[in-house]
Amino acid sequence: MRQQLIVCGTDTDVGKTVVSALLTLGLGAHYWKPVQCGLEGGGDRDRVGRLLGLSAEQIQQRLLPEAYRFSAPVSPHWAAELEGVRLEQERLDLPAVPGPLVVETAGGLLVPLRRDLMQIDQIQRWGLPVVLVARSGLGTLNHTLLSVEALRHRHIPLLGLILNGPPHADNPGTLRELSGAPVLGGLPPLPQLEAAALAEAWQTSGLHAALCGALGAP
Repeated sequence: MRQQLIVCGTDTDVGKTVVSALLTLGLGAHYWKPVQCGLEGGGDRDRVGRLLGLSAEQIQQRLLPEAYRFSAPVSPHWAAELEGVRLEQERLDLPAVPGPLVVETAGGLLVPLRRDLMQIDQIQRWGLPVVLVARSGLGTLNHTLLSVEALRHRHIPLLGLILNGPPHADNPGTLRELSGAPVLGGLPPLPQLEAAALAEAWQTSGLHAALCGALGAP
């Protein structure tokens, strides 16, 4: 199986970019966020580069440039309209890269890329399995179960869930039971958001074994 996957979130600010950086580090992958909305701080490509402590040369080699960069921190369909741009699917074709690839979506599954094109439509077109990032705590059950249902309705393969935030006593088991989806692990709050802490979390959180097992990776 190709070690290529899509990282999608159940909602805004669930930690999708930090998890994408973690998976990029752990898998030794290329990273691609095809649609970036909001350029304050350089966008998520630059943020992943900072999280991983990459040099400018390494960023150019491993973190692929976006297909679209929009200034406004709003939904892609509106960000494009504000700049008079029509987002074309052909520019979103998967890049040909050697080895693993982590693709981070702009927002959740039903975020519109255009008024006639939803994020989940594009995910279906890519044909890669999804890692779904969800909050660990209160409010995650509804958002996560709805997202799993949407993926299953489209027959999109789901590798599993990653819960971001403080460990919760009940939610992992409840999500596993009610959704039937694997809970690959959790990413607890880190003392510092930097490469060394992410590398330690990759090994100690159980994500290394769970995700590599799901992908058929060594």
